[in-house]
Amino acid sequence: MRDRILVFITFIVVFSSILSSKGMGQGDPAFNGEWVMIPEQSSEISMMGKFSIEIKMNGADVKILQPRFKDELVLRTGGEENKIPITNRIFPTNVFMGLSMPVGEDRKIKAYWERNGMELRLEESYDILCSQGRSPISATHILAVSDGKEIMTYQIQRSTRSTGPEIKYILKKAGVRNAYYMELEDGWEIDGKLPEKALLISLQGVVDMAGPNLYFIYQESYPFTYTRSVFEFYKKRYYTFEKLETAKQAVETFKEYVNGYVVWDKDVRTSLIVAFTVCGLEKAIAVTEDMIPMMENAGLKKIADFRGQFAGQNDAEIYDWAYNEYWDRCSRDFIIWMGGPHGNVMQPGVADWGIYKKAFFSDLSTVPSDTAEYALANKLLSQMNPMSMVMGWHSYVKDKERDHVKLVSSYGLRVEGLHTLPNVSFSHQIIPTPGFEFKNHHNLVVGKDYTPKKKVYIACVQTDGLGIGAWLKPGRGEIPYAWEVIMNLSWMMPSMQEYFYSMATPNDYFIGCLSGPGYIYPKAVPHDKLPGLINMAKCFMENLDLNVFEIMDYSEGATIDGNTELTKEVVDAYYENMPNAIGFLNGYAPAFTFTSRNGRPLISYDYYLSPTRTEDDAVADLQELATINSKRPYFLLMHVRESSDVKRVKGIIDRLESQFELVPLDVFITMAGKNPTFKERYLQK
Repeated sequence: MRDRILVFITFIVVFSSILSSKGMGQGDPAFNGEWVMIPEQSSEISMMGKFSIEIKMNGADVKILQPRFKDELVLRTGGEENKIPITNRIFPTNVFMGLSMPVGEDRKIKAYWERNGMELRLEESYDILCSQGRSPISATHILAVSDGKEIMTYQIQRSTRSTGPEIKYILKKAGVRNAYYMELEDGWEIDGKLPEKALLISLQGVVDMAGPNLYFIYQESYPFTYTRSVFEFYKKRYYTFEKLETAKQAVETFKEYVNGYVVWDKDVRTSLIVAFTVCGLEKAIAVTEDMIPMMENAGLKKIADFRGQFAGQNDAEIYDWAYNEYWDRCSRDFIIWMGGPHGNVMQPGVADWGIYKKAFFSDLSTVPSDTAEYALANKLLSQMNPMSMVMGWHSYVKDKERDHVKLVSSYGLRVEGLHTLPNVSFSHQIIPTPGFEFKNHHNLVVGKDYTPKKKVYIACVQTDGLGIGAWLKPGRGEIPYAWEVIMNLSWMMPSMQEYFYSMATPNDYFIGCLSGPGYIYPKAVPHDKLPGLINMAKCFMENLDLNVFEIMDYSEGATIDGNTELTKEVVDAYYENMPNAIGFLNGYAPAFTFTSRNGRPLISYDYYLSPTRTEDDAVADLQELATINSKRPYFLLMHVRESSDVKRVKGIIDRLESQFELVPLDVFITMAGKNPTFKERYLQK
């Protein structure tokens, strides 16, 4: 009896498999609805331009409509032959070929569901009319749904076409992955083009609350150089964009998403920064007095009016008022420092993200001598959630980077700059390609001997992350080169992280930075908060396939005359909480902390390639360092300012003597761990 049961079960399994392979069953409900062709991703179909498909499933039946070709198929799936009358003579894939469908005759089509209902295969046969009479054709049509069930690939394989590119169309679900874009001109002056840009960027933050709706291509001179390249990348991810030409057109297009407007005072620059706070809380857009008629014509109401309200007040007084008025409603996970250039200029690129997150905006000084502003800055930071993010950047006229990051770090919070960071509210909502994994280009080969020879080994690391550096400049990929990854992109803008990873060449090697899960100064972080920050950074490292981490601390002085070294206690924290890191880097300009533990070194930079240094001088500098550090091997770690391009670096390296060898950073780290000729050194306190 037991054997009969086993035989019966085996029969059922085999029979079910046969049914599945023959396309018995039903399609995934995702097929239902209208699908629109993306011309840029599809085979050309001459003057027809593009087409759409509408699919309706009913049990084993499927109905396929192609309105552009006046074609309607009602098919029974599972291999049954369907006879479909031909009512239109147009040969759809190329109207410029001398082929005509035989109107009045039938197409014979068999339909099968495959891949668990994620693919529909049609086997079609008919006669085609041509100049020599008629010719038989058979064709296979494969319609497959993928990419979150929002994208359809439609392939056609014909018996009569054996050469040339495949016939393939990419379609997307109607109504998804549609957005608008604008190209922004240069100019950020209050008495120039800033008012329009402030309107548009605040509008972006509001309308993106309802989805990724508005993207900006910034001018070529903008600090973040990638906005046009990323725009093209998103189009490859099946986004289609409609261009907006003017601010008025943008307001009219999106007015249904906007609750009203806030008027800022051009005579009081800080009023715009306060206005950004209100925009996030009220879903409003920031405008100047002359824009009010545009708002009223769009039917928008006035929510706040700061004209004359702050006249004669200093920033501490203005932000104190804003604190009392709005702070209780603002995010405790994000706060924006709208710093950067001052006076008649502001570049509020990151304002869309702050508005999107309902963040409080300020540009308060973090210098203790600025008593009132410093006290309020402390007050704000003390009330933020643990490990929350301070985004934007410090004011170039009030304080310095090291003042700002030190104060933020003292609360165990983390900085993520800059004030110019663009399109975050849009990119935050674009998920990576399904199945995409962050894979670094590791160079270490298991079992290979990395014992260093008596040489000078150089490794190059680009400063300041990927977005404002040399990523799109000449030379990338020509030499081994390390890039600092902004690790928060992995959750904040995962599609941007995919953009960089998918473009990387085998010579591009990514490392984690900067001191934590964001930018921190570890010596300024309270002792009990540092392990948590490092552990968060470790998780980012694992997700992004990184195994080298960079530390930088300017909490005790400037680049040249300050104390940029690390204490043993701080170094211990990194070794203890990042057990999978193969090594650590330290500094920005040259620094002097070194150690190695169980083959895992911490190496400080020995050279900083300034953008103003000539190539002749740089070559002489490196050769002199090799003379002074006479023991071999000598490990020379070089930090390259982001404004240099890789081709310039290659030109310098190529002129060095034969004792120099440029190697990938992970190979450099591994060799240094095997023979650490540098002297162990920590900051002594």
